[in-house]
Amino acid sequence: MSHLIGHAVQAGSPFVKDRAPMPVSGFIRHTRSAISLMLITFLAACSSQRNQTPLPPPDLVRSEIVRLLPPSVSDRQGWATDIYTAFETQKIDPTVQNLCSVLAVTEQESNYQVDPAVPGMGKIAQDEIDRRASKAHIPNLLVRSALDIRSPTGKTYNERLSAARTEKDLSLIFDDFIGMVPLGRTLFGNFNPVHTAGPMQVSIEFAEKQARDYPYSVETSIRHEVFSRRGGMYFGIAHLLGYPVSYDKPIYRFADFNAGWYASRNAAFQSAVARLSGKRLALDGDLISYGFGPSLGQTEMAVRSLHTQLGMRNPTIRSALEKGETEEFEDTDLYKQVFALADKAAGKPLPRAILPGIVLESPKITRKLTTAWFAQRVEERRVRCMSRASGKLK
Repeated sequence: MSHLIGHAVQAGSPFVKDRAPMPVSGFIRHTRSAISLMLITFLAACSSQRNQTPLPPPDLVRSEIVRLLPPSVSDRQGWATDIYTAFETQKIDPTVQNLCSVLAVTEQESNYQVDPAVPGMGKIAQDEIDRRASKAHIPNLLVRSALDIRSPTGKTYNERLSAARTEKDLSLIFDDFIGMVPLGRTLFGNFNPVHTAGPMQVSIEFAEKQARDYPYSVETSIRHEVFSRRGGMYFGIAHLLGYPVSYDKPIYRFADFNAGWYASRNAAFQSAVARLSGKRLALDGDLISYGFGPSLGQTEMAVRSLHTQLGMRNPTIRSALEKGETEEFEDTDLYKQVFALADKAAGKPLPRAILPGIVLESPKITRKLTTAWFAQRVEERRVRCMSRASGKLK
């Protein structure tokens, strides 16, 4: 709700972001589909976090951010300035909870490193190149020859891959490899496979969709901006707080940050559908199948099995489920009727948000990690941040 560098996805995806407690970054972030990306611009305009009253004085907000930052963070004024600019430009309320939520995610994702190092980055990239070459039936000898070509820096691509330590390093290598070597375009098309970046590990594709009101001058590209502190924080804050929710706890936003907008709400809906239909469903927040072809997802099939109780035809059901990555889904008759039936069957109101059941996978992971684990770790950091707060901006 994140493969070479990225965010969380369901079990089965080959490259998924490892959300370890130490500073980490991730390869290509899972995105649900092109359809969901079309909704981002619309959603960004109606965030419930948007400020409806004048912001507190800038100096007060910045000084509060400085005080809330963990003691070990350097260049505290610089961090405070970039974070304040993101809040001010996006008209998001700089409450202590919102500020601490941002700081907690940043600490979890990168420990305040703008371009965090990833152990074994070069090998992970080499393995991904080999995987793609095998899938395209390209002989290994041809791949090795291409990587031995000298890049624009004067070093071979192999040498640069071996020396790569961060996602920015790798992104620059792939930009050159795709642009200079014909095999690069065969393997990657025109798309750089590094899909997340910056201190909040935000999707570059998401950032490109959110760039209209970006307050800084863009020297090269939005992709490069995301690798900077100012850009990474701006777009990360948009991803975390830039959409309206009715959650009663911040932890669900943290799960959504890892698994995708509204994943926590949708997982609760899936749980209600499973209760009514008697069908076992993955509580992953994906209400429809985003794969290619006409096949239906398990959630949609389970909802369709309830059409008699719901009094709905399949096209109506599909239309409602397609709103699953918007706030408007909660206003559909499908959402309301499913919960009305499920609440009645349970004899009590069921939760409208739960932590999605998504397992994280990556060549870097040595133990089982989940979206719930990520959200809980960030929540622990938020609570510690709140303990440093004086409440001036509450």
